[in-house]
Amino acid sequence: MTTIETKLPKVGTTIFTQMSALAVEYDAINLSQGFPDFDGADYLKQRVCHHIQTGANQYAPMSGVPVLTQAIAQKSFNLYQKQIDPVNEITVTSGATEAIFAAVHAVVKAGDEVIVFDPAYDCYEPAIDLAGGYCIHIPLTDPDFSLDWDLLSQAINDKTRLIIINSPHNPTGSIITRDDLERLWQLIKNRDILLISDEVYEHILFDQQPHASVLTHQSLYERSFVISSFGKTYHVTGWKVGYCVAPKALTSEFRKVHQYITFSTSTPMQFGIADMLHAHPEHAQQLPDFYQQKRDVFASYIEKTHFKLLPCAGTYFQLVDYSGISELSDFDFCVWLIKEAGVAAIPVSVFYQNPPPNQKIIRFCFAKGEDTLAEAGRRLASL
Repeated sequence: MTTIETKLPKVGTTIFTQMSALAVEYDAINLSQGFPDFDGADYLKQRVCHHIQTGANQYAPMSGVPVLTQAIAQKSFNLYQKQIDPVNEITVTSGATEAIFAAVHAVVKAGDEVIVFDPAYDCYEPAIDLAGGYCIHIPLTDPDFSLDWDLLSQAINDKTRLIIINSPHNPTGSIITRDDLERLWQLIKNRDILLISDEVYEHILFDQQPHASVLTHQSLYERSFVISSFGKTYHVTGWKVGYCVAPKALTSEFRKVHQYITFSTSTPMQFGIADMLHAHPEHAQQLPDFYQQKRDVFASYIEKTHFKLLPCAGTYFQLVDYSGISELSDFDFCVWLIKEAGVAAIPVSVFYQNPPPNQKIIRFCFAKGEDTLAEAGRRLASL
């Protein structure tokens, strides 16, 4: 028999697949995986259907259909006052995960070090490993999950090629400020270090807080890949349409990888999203209030339980401390929660290289309809 030596020895079935499967098995409400249980706008779906019916069904240009890249450039100017070349600085991708993979492989070589901040989204490290790089994990501060500048400064060395930041942050809901961006620039400006800024939740910030996009910091942008997702913005995560904005030289290297992963992304969906951007720019502007209302409703249910709410400044995820309920590990507690309460969550320890030993925190997704949130709250209050 042929033997296979795995290239990803640390990777198994994702926690999202595990918890979602358990949720189905025990008929639990699935607040684990990060997707809405409601649909995208009728206008958006109708426009995609229109483009299917009128023949937009062949390969799109590798970098994206021009009407969409132009709309992304206009959006970036409207939001961040950033002039972007839609031809040479924007690439439409098959989801943000593909964009992250392509960006890593465009610039990371064997032996390079890449800094990520724990708890870190789970697609970063496998991409780094496959590129031959070394993933350097730096924990965010406890309990507010902000950047630890001392640890970051100590971790940077001549092998550091790339730093990955994520704001609003999944899974914690913390955010990076404009002061943070400037502090990061001062730390790396004299070194040959690049940046990936994962901004897929750029429109989901609460309490009137602005999004500190790397697009607003010219010096950082000149060495950055800025990645976003239409799936999060338009409640259509299954469409897997994202994009990467980067300076011309970085975009050129990015596209060398992208063209051999997917080459192009669904043509009618690109046209439909372009129509949505032109016809309904207010949609993104309304997302903060839309999701803040869900955050606050879900929080009102959690306050009636023995869970402790942690701050949530952005994304559609809510962290809670369950130490007042159980001494189980977070993984075992999530399994117990599915079986005993009929609600699925995600253990936060899976996002760490070295989880804090006494941390008892799990993540719920509140991108759900009000009936779903109310029933989940009722079940959790019964514990």
